[in-house]
Amino acid sequence: MTDDRITRLEEALAHQAKLTDDLSAIVADQAERIALLERRVQALRRRAAEADATKDGGAYFADERPPHY
Repeated sequence: MTDDRITRLEEALAHQAKLTDDLSAIVADQAERIALLERRVQALRRRAAEADATKDGGAYFADERPPHY
């Protein structure tokens, strides 16, 4: 192999390593955001269930089908 080819391969490898690190950081950030959003959805579901339970005295189940099905 020539020195020029080795240099190009090393540059390509360096770019691939940088890209892998960048993508890994993006995936970690997205995982944190998803976890936060899941906690927020759960809190909203609890608040909605509490509001419905106090409004008409019944229990609210978010995964239950409406009565018209």
